[in-house]
Amino acid sequence: MTHAQLDPTARRALAAAAVEAKTRKDLSWQQIADAAGLSVAFTTAAVLGQHALPEESATAVAELLGLDDDAAMLLRTIPVRGSLDGAVPTDPTIYRFYEMLQVYGTTLKALVHEEFGDGIISAVNFKLDVRKVADPEGGERAVITLDGKYLPTKPF
Repeated sequence: MTHAQLDPTARRALAAAAVEAKTRKDLSWQQIADAAGLSVAFTTAAVLGQHALPEESATAVAELLGLDDDAAMLLRTIPVRGSLDGAVPTDPTIYRFYEMLQVYGTTLKALVHEEFGDGIISAVNFKLDVRKVADPEGGERAVITLDGKYLPTKPF
Protein backbone atom coordinates (compact mmCIF):
# COMPACT_ATOMS: atom_id res chain seq x y z
CA MET A 1 0.00 0.00 0.00
CA THR A 2 1.20 3.53 -0.78
CA HIS A 3 1.52 5.92 2.16
CA ALA A 4 2.01 9.67 2.28
CA GLN A 5 3.60 11.78 4.97
CA LEU A 6 1.87 14.57 6.82
CA ASP A 7 4.98 16.17 8.30
CA PRO A 8 8.42 16.55 6.68
CA THR A 9 10.33 16.04 9.95
CA ALA A 10 10.95 12.30 9.59
CA ARG A 11 12.19 12.59 6.00
CA ARG A 12 14.47 15.51 6.90
CA ALA A 13 16.01 13.44 9.70
CA LEU A 14 16.40 10.49 7.33
CA ALA A 15 18.02 12.75 4.72
CA ALA A 16 20.55 13.92 7.29
CA ALA A 17 21.30 10.32 8.34
CA ALA A 18 21.61 9.23 4.70
CA VAL A 19 24.03 12.04 3.84
CA GLU A 20 26.07 11.19 6.93
CA ALA A 21 26.21 7.53 5.86
CA LYS A 22 27.10 8.54 2.29
CA THR A 23 29.99 10.61 3.62
CA ARG A 24 31.15 7.96 6.09
CA LYS A 25 31.17 5.31 3.33
CA ASP A 26 32.72 7.74 0.81
CA LEU A 27 29.99 7.07 -1.76
CA SER A 28 28.97 9.26 -4.69
CA TRP A 29 25.38 10.07 -5.58
CA GLN A 30 25.99 8.12 -8.80
CA GLN A 31 26.92 4.99 -6.80
CA ILE A 32 23.73 5.34 -4.77
CA ALA A 33 21.71 5.84 -7.97
CA ASP A 34 23.33 2.75 -9.50
CA ALA A 35 22.20 0.73 -6.48
CA ALA A 36 18.69 2.17 -6.81
CA GLY A 37 18.60 1.47 -10.55
CA LEU A 38 17.33 5.01 -11.18
CA SER A 39 18.75 8.29 -12.46
CA VAL A 40 21.20 10.18 -10.28
CA ALA A 41 18.94 13.27 -10.18
CA PHE A 42 15.82 11.34 -9.10
CA THR A 43 17.69 9.19 -6.59
CA THR A 44 19.46 12.16 -5.03
CA ALA A 45 16.17 14.06 -4.72
CA ALA A 46 14.53 10.99 -3.18
CA VAL A 47 17.30 10.43 -0.63
CA LEU A 48 17.13 14.13 0.22
CA GLY A 49 13.41 13.71 0.93
CA GLN A 50 11.72 14.97 -2.25
CA HIS A 51 10.49 11.73 -3.87
CA ALA A 52 9.37 8.28 -2.85
CA LEU A 53 11.54 5.41 -4.04
CA PRO A 54 10.08 2.17 -5.38
CA GLU A 55 10.36 -0.66 -2.84
CA GLU A 56 13.27 -2.45 -4.54
CA SER A 57 15.21 0.81 -4.89
CA ALA A 58 14.52 1.87 -1.31
CA THR A 59 15.75 -1.46 0.00
CA ALA A 60 18.92 -1.31 -2.11
CA VAL A 61 19.70 2.28 -1.08
CA ALA A 62 19.11 1.57 2.61
CA GLU A 63 21.32 -1.51 2.41
CA LEU A 64 24.12 0.36 0.63
CA LEU A 65 24.00 3.17 3.19
CA GLY A 66 23.73 0.79 6.14
CA LEU A 67 20.29 2.10 7.13
CA ASP A 68 17.65 -0.04 8.84
CA ASP A 69 14.31 -1.41 7.60
CA ASP A 70 12.45 1.59 9.02
CA ALA A 71 14.60 3.88 6.86
CA ALA A 72 13.87 1.74 3.79
CA MET A 73 10.15 2.00 4.58
CA LEU A 74 10.40 5.77 5.00
CA LEU A 75 12.22 6.09 1.66
CA ARG A 76 9.09 4.55 0.06
CA THR A 77 6.62 7.06 1.54
CA ILE A 78 5.36 10.01 -0.48
CA PRO A 79 7.02 13.05 1.11
CA VAL A 80 5.85 16.54 1.89
CA ARG A 81 7.78 18.18 -0.94
CA GLY A 82 9.72 21.40 -0.81
CA SER A 83 13.22 21.51 0.59
CA LEU A 84 13.54 25.26 1.09
CA ASP A 85 11.96 27.42 3.75
CA GLY A 86 10.16 30.58 2.71
CA ALA A 87 13.12 32.89 3.29
CA VAL A 88 15.68 33.80 0.63
CA PRO A 89 18.20 30.93 0.56
CA THR A 90 21.54 31.63 2.20
CA ASP A 91 23.53 28.72 0.76
CA PRO A 92 25.49 30.26 -2.15
CA THR A 93 24.75 27.47 -4.65
CA ILE A 94 21.02 27.41 -3.89
CA TYR A 95 20.94 31.20 -3.80
CA ARG A 96 22.36 31.34 -7.35
CA PHE A 97 19.47 29.21 -8.61
CA TYR A 98 17.09 31.52 -6.73
CA GLU A 99 18.88 34.47 -8.36
CA MET A 100 18.58 32.85 -11.80
CA LEU A 101 14.83 32.53 -11.32
CA GLN A 102 14.60 36.10 -10.01
CA VAL A 103 16.38 37.35 -13.15
CA TYR A 104 15.10 34.89 -15.78
CA GLY A 105 11.83 33.58 -14.27
CA THR A 106 9.57 36.01 -16.11
CA THR A 107 11.61 35.48 -19.30
CA LEU A 108 11.18 31.71 -19.03
CA LYS A 109 7.46 32.14 -18.38
CA ALA A 110 7.06 34.49 -21.37
CA LEU A 111 8.98 32.18 -23.71
CA VAL A 112 7.17 29.03 -22.55
CA HIS A 113 3.75 30.66 -22.96
CA GLU A 114 4.65 32.10 -26.35
CA GLU A 115 5.82 28.68 -27.54
CA PHE A 116 3.17 26.47 -25.90
CA GLY A 117 0.27 28.67 -24.78
CA ASP A 118 -1.28 28.86 -21.33
CA GLY A 119 -0.13 26.04 -19.06
CA ILE A 120 2.73 24.78 -16.92
CA ILE A 121 5.80 22.60 -17.17
CA SER A 122 5.42 19.58 -14.93
CA ALA A 123 7.83 18.98 -12.09
CA VAL A 124 6.28 15.52 -11.68
CA ASN A 125 6.74 14.22 -15.24
CA PHE A 126 10.22 15.66 -15.23
CA LYS A 127 13.87 14.88 -15.93
CA LEU A 128 16.94 16.71 -14.66
CA ASP A 129 20.51 16.38 -15.85
CA VAL A 130 23.66 18.13 -14.63
CA ARG A 131 26.85 17.92 -16.67
CA LYS A 132 30.29 19.50 -16.44
CA VAL A 133 31.73 20.70 -19.75
CA ALA A 134 34.92 22.51 -20.69
CA ASP A 135 34.61 26.27 -21.11
CA PRO A 136 36.30 27.39 -24.35
CA GLU A 137 37.55 30.45 -22.44
CA GLY A 138 39.11 28.24 -19.74
CA GLY A 139 37.72 26.49 -16.71
CA GLU A 140 34.47 24.56 -16.63
CA ARG A 141 30.79 25.26 -17.20
CA ALA A 142 27.69 23.65 -15.71
CA VAL A 143 25.05 22.50 -18.19
CA ILE A 144 21.73 21.97 -16.44
CA THR A 145 18.84 20.49 -18.40
CA LEU A 146 15.31 20.77 -17.02
CA ASP A 147 13.01 18.56 -19.09
CA GLY A 148 9.36 18.67 -18.02
CA LYS A 149 6.16 17.67 -19.75
CA TYR A 150 4.06 20.63 -20.83
CA LEU A 151 0.57 20.57 -19.35
CA PRO A 152 -1.87 22.96 -21.02
CA THR A 153 -4.49 24.80 -19.00
CA LYS A 154 -7.92 23.35 -19.78
CA PRO A 155 -10.99 25.55 -19.30
CA PHE A 156 -13.83 23.86 -17.44
